[in-house]
Amino acid sequence: MTAAAGTLGVEPEPVERETPAPRLDQLPEDEHRGTLGMALGIVTEALLFVCLFFSYYYIGHRHPHWPAHPPEIGLALILLAILLASSATLHAAEKQLKKGAHGAARLALVITILLGVAFAVIQVKEYRNHLLTLQPRTDAYGSLFYVITTFHALHVAAGLLMLIFVACLPTLKPAKSPKRPLHNASMYWHFVDVVWLFVVVLLYLVPWWEAHHG
Repeated sequence: MTAAAGTLGVEPEPVERETPAPRLDQLPEDEHRGTLGMALGIVTEALLFVCLFFSYYYIGHRHPHWPAHPPEIGLALILLAILLASSATLHAAEKQLKKGAHGAARLALVITILLGVAFAVIQVKEYRNHLLTLQPRTDAYGSLFYVITTFHALHVAAGLLMLIFVACLPTLKPAKSPKRPLHNASMYWHFVDVVWLFVVVLLYLVPWWEAHHG
C-alpha cells in the first residue's frame, strides 16, 4: 500500500523513532537536592517541637501553679547569646565561601564549632543546677522540662557532628556531590538556634515574668 502511494506521487508517512532514554551519567546534577532533603527534615523536627510545646502548655493550663518553681534564667540567656553568636559566625563562613576565601570560611566554621561545644559544656552545668531542686520524676513540669531541653540538646549534638564533618572535608565546596555541605549543615544549625530561642522564651522568660510580675 505504501509502495503504491509512492508510485502515485504521494509522500509516505514518516516513521517516528523513539528517543532513547538518557543514561544516569548523562543527567545533569542537581546541586539543591541535599538542601531540599535538609529542609524537609527540619520541617519534621520542627513539628516534633511544636507537639512538645503544645504538651507543655496543655498540661500547664490544668495546673493552677505552673511551674511551681520557675527556672533560673541567667545561664539560659548566656546559652542563647552563645548560639546567636554561633549563627553569626556560621553565616560569616558562608559569605566568605561565596567570595572564594576558603581559609576564612573554615576559620569561621571552626569558631562556630567551638561555640557549640561551649554551649554543651555550660548546659551540663545548668542541668546540674536544676537537678538540685527539680528532678525529671518530681512532677509533670519536671518531666516536660527535661524532655524538651534534652531533646534540644540532642539536636545540638547532631548539629555539631554535621559541622565537624564539614570542617573535616578537604574543601568546603567539593567538585562532586554533595556540593553544598556547608550550606546544608548551616540550615540545620540555624534551626537549632531558633528552637532554643523558643525554649528560652516559653520555658524560662514567661514563667520568670509571671512569677515576678504576675
